[in-house]
Amino acid sequence: MRRPQYTITAKDLHDHAARLLQRHLRLRDHGPKCTVQTLLLVLFYAAARLTSLAAACAALRDAPSDQAVRNALRATLPPLFDLQHRLNGALAARLPQGLRRRRQPLAIDITLVPYHGQFLYHPDEIYRSQPKSGTSHFHAYATLYVIRKGQRFTVALDYVLRGEALADVVRGLLQRAATAGLRPRYLLLDRGFYSVGVIRYLQAARYPFLMPAPCRGRHAGHPRGPGGTRVFHLQKRGGWARYTLRDASGRTATVGICVKCRNYRGQWRRHGRQALVYAHWGLRPSSPQWVYTTYRLRFAIETTYRQLRQARIATSTRDPVLRLLFVGLALLLRNEWVWWHWAVFAHPRRGGRALDLGQLPFRTLLAWLEHLAETLLGFCSQTNAHHPSPP
Repeated sequence: MRRPQYTITAKDLHDHAARLLQRHLRLRDHGPKCTVQTLLLVLFYAAARLTSLAAACAALRDAPSDQAVRNALRATLPPLFDLQHRLNGALAARLPQGLRRRRQPLAIDITLVPYHGQFLYHPDEIYRSQPKSGTSHFHAYATLYVIRKGQRFTVALDYVLRGEALADVVRGLLQRAATAGLRPRYLLLDRGFYSVGVIRYLQAARYPFLMPAPCRGRHAGHPRGPGGTRVFHLQKRGGWARYTLRDASGRTATVGICVKCRNYRGQWRRHGRQALVYAHWGLRPSSPQWVYTTYRLRFAIETTYRQLRQARIATSTRDPVLRLLFVGLALLLRNEWVWWHWAVFAHPRRGGRALDLGQLPFRTLLAWLEHLAETLLGFCSQTNAHHPSPP
C-alpha cells in the first residue's frame, strides 16, 4: 500500500517556528513597521545569513531600520533571566512524549563565545577562561542535551556568570530538565566539570555520571614519582581504580577510575600507547571499551554547537539580553530541525522510525527561511553612488 505524500514549504517551517517563539517570548508590535511578524522575519533572515541585524535590515527592502529593530527588541524583551526562563520553555516545548517515559542519557557542556568588549551592566557578565580567538573574555552558555538517536534535542540553556560555581550551573540545568519531564539515566560531562563541588553535588543528588579525568599531579621525573591522576595517564594497560579528589578548602570526593588504553594509530608524530582516563560514579561499566564507547556519545553535543554557529546572529552589542536571544534562537531553530525530521520526515518502519537527515539539511532549512524573508519583504538590489554607472 502506497503511503500518502505531503508537501512541506518554507512558509510551513517559518510559521511553525514563529508560533513556538511567539508563544513563549510574547513579543509585541512596536510601531506600524516593527510588527511581530516583521521582527521574526528579520531575526530568521539574520540567523540564516549569519549576519548582523544591520546587514539584514539593509538587505531587505521593506524591513525597518536596524535601530528600529533593536529598539523594538529592547522594548519588548524581558530582563535577562526572565528571557532565559522563556527560552527554556520554548526549547522543551517540542520534546516527544517518548523521551519523558523513561530515563535518558544527558550531556552537559559550556560553550564560550569570544568577546572583545566591555561589560554593559556588571563585570560578572564576562566569563574568564583560557585564551581562545585572541581573548580570555567570553559570554558563556551552558546547555543540556538529550542523547537519543533521532531525538537529539537541546533541553535547557543557562547564561553562566563569572564566578558562578559549576555545581550551581549543573543543578540549574537538571532542574530545568526535570521541569520539562526529562529524567537523566546518566550524565556525560566535559572535563571542565571535574571538580569536588560538581562531583559532591551529583553524588548527593544520586545522578550517575561519566567524565574524563584531566591529567594532574607530579610529573614522571619527580623524585617522589608521578602523583595525582597522572599516575593513570602513564599506564600502558587498561584497568580500574578508585581516586579521592581534594579541593583547596579540604573537601574531598571519591570516584571510580577507568583507564582505557589504545594505540595512537598513526596520529601525526605520535607513537605508542595512549591512556584515556575516565571518572565515574553510580555506573557499573562492563568493560573499559564500554566506557570509551559510551562517552563518545557526548561528542554529539559538539555537533549541536557547530550547528549553533551556523545560525547565530552576528553581533558586537554589549547587551547580554540580545546576545542570549541570538544564542537561544539558533538552538531553537536547530530543535525545530530535529523535530521536523523526527515527527514529519521520518519513514515509518517496523521497530522504529527511519531518519533521513539528507532530506532537509540544516543549512537548507536556513536557506528556505532566508528566501521566504526576501519574498515577503523584498530584496534590496541597488545602492546609491556619487557617479553615474558606466555605459
